[in-house]
Amino acid sequence: LRDNRIELVRASWHELSISVSDVSLSDEGQYTCSLFTMPVKTSKAFLTVLGVPEKPQITGFTSPVMEGERMQLTCKTSGSKPAADIRWFKNDKEVKDVKYLKEEDANRKTFTVSSTLDFLADRNDDGAVVSCRVDHESLNSTPQIAMQVLEIHYTPLVKIISSNSWPEEGQTIILTCESKGKPVPEPVLWTKDGGELPDPERMVVNGRVLSISFLNKTDNGTYRCEAKNPIGRNSTEYVLIVHDVFNTLLPTTVIPSLTTATVTTTVALTASTTTSATATSIRDPNALAGQTGPDHALIGGIVAVVVFVTLCSIILLGRYLARHKGTYLTNEAKGAEDAPDADTAIINAEGSQVNAEEKKEYFI
Repeated sequence: LRDNRIELVRASWHELSISVSDVSLSDEGQYTCSLFTMPVKTSKAFLTVLGVPEKPQITGFTSPVMEGERMQLTCKTSGSKPAADIRWFKNDKEVKDVKYLKEEDANRKTFTVSSTLDFLADRNDDGAVVSCRVDHESLNSTPQIAMQVLEIHYTPLVKIISSNSWPEEGQTIILTCESKGKPVPEPVLWTKDGGELPDPERMVVNGRVLSISFLNKTDNGTYRCEAKNPIGRNSTEYVLIVHDVFNTLLPTTVIPSLTTATVTTTVALTASTTTSATATSIRDPNALAGQTGPDHALIGGIVAVVVFVTLCSIILLGRYLARHKGTYLTNEAKGAEDAPDADTAIINAEGSQVNAEEKKEYFI
């Protein structure tokens, strides 16, 4: 070996050591150590030299990019042996759908590796950091990284925020127009029903804020907020409805109604006596309106009337039977059939009672 980069480190009867500085790809190959004895003894070893990839570069980015345009970013590194690996990240989140290309260098020992990231520009990507990372065994677990910050221009995004969800007459409402775009939108334009604000004294615009004081029904309508920048313009609308004050001050009270039920029962007696009874049931005013169910007071009243009428009927029937005992003849009348005078009739009657069967009287 005859090279200034090769240095003899140790030489003895037992060991011979060399060092190679500033290693290059040309140093790769088979090295032989010989011991000049009889016979000569040799030992061989193959040296592999790794090609360290160059620092990657990202190309294809032009600033700014309009929203909706297609972007193609290419990351390339050369001099790797074996071929290096390239990975893409967007805000530390790996992007998988990429193209990978590997080519041999002119020395036919190293490789040039490239990868392309293809996507549509979106407003959410504005300010995102796109990085290309090169991994290789020669980097000792310390990858080489190239980064690119995206700048996306897009039309304004407009939104109206109201300070009062239920505006009433006499109150004040504040409408805030939030607009976000790149470049930053110009001051917004407020209109009502397609025209200018009708009452500038009550409708005050301060930047992106519209304040309307002493609301009344004439303020009802559609309010539009419009924002624009060099890319384009956008707008949104808010429909204002002013409500009456008394609609919320007077609560609704439900007064339960009283319900009266009348039941009439008629009972015919032997003496053609008619009895009427009336039961009135008043519903509890604390009961909830709309509840239905059996009226126990009404049923109890009907039962009481029936019992009362039945008792009256029994009493009247008893008195009637007690007073009706039948027809009886006196002693004088009993012997008057064949007697010429009253004395004879009495004698005949007393004689006839001796042989006559004793009459019995039963009381029911």
